[in-house]
Amino acid sequence: MPSALFLGQTLKGRTALYTVVKQLQDCVWLATNESQQKVIAKSVRHFRLQNERDVLLRFQRRTSAIRPLVEELEDTNSPPTLILKYLDDDVLNASNKQQLTHSEVVFVARKVLEALAVLHDEGFVHTDIKPSNVFWKHRSRGAHLQMKWGTATDIWSFGATLISLLYGSGFHIFKPDVPPDHDEYDVKILLKHHRCFGPFPESYEQIADQQRLAILTWVMQNSPPETLRPFHLTTTKEICQDDKEFLLRIMRLDPRDRPSARQLLEDQWFNQS
Repeated sequence: MPSALFLGQTLKGRTALYTVVKQLQDCVWLATNESQQKVIAKSVRHFRLQNERDVLLRFQRRTSAIRPLVEELEDTNSPPTLILKYLDDDVLNASNKQQLTHSEVVFVARKVLEALAVLHDEGFVHTDIKPSNVFWKHRSRGAHLQMKWGTATDIWSFGATLISLLYGSGFHIFKPDVPPDHDEYDVKILLKHHRCFGPFPESYEQIADQQRLAILTWVMQNSPPETLRPFHLTTTKEICQDDKEFLLRIMRLDPRDRPSARQLLEDQWFNQS
């Protein structure tokens, strides 16, 4: 549902007046307060906005790694609007401009895991962890990172995100050669999962139904040896041994074998960097 906000509109909050200056996405706008400080305004008549508000209020005091909610606007003349703290960039765009240093990647990884640990402790998941959903402040690259809020996440996506950041240059290990609306998009991603981190273990029989098992069987049968790119064989020319071993502890095809966010926070990888 489209937003009712428009350029130049003044939004009245409890703590400030905000002027809408730029549309960023369908329901996401850049605004400024009287001091010309930037904020993000999310405005739409949809239950997901209220859900986002409730989740932010629940968790933002428990971790610095979730983008803070500044206030909720209650102007009856405007649709429901959340005012969120402005952050300069996401790490996908930042790493495309200039590859992150190893210490910066470690910092990002720690902050993402800290946020996930808080969510997972309460039974929440995110399911959309990716570089474009991780934001930070340029003026303090090693001091203040925030994670864009969604509805869910998992450790596998964290691992894929970490691979992208370690490689840099817009690399995505599972990016298929077809657009997202293509009929074979999901299958091609599964093929990459298998070819990089497979084979799918027999333990999948305990968690997948017959239809899904048939798909996985097809994926493995249609991956001849010359298409396999085992990540564990990646050389130190591409990625250092410590990073590779850490990623291999994360990228387990059976989700039951993956460590939790809190377990990963205790991993020796963070102490070696």
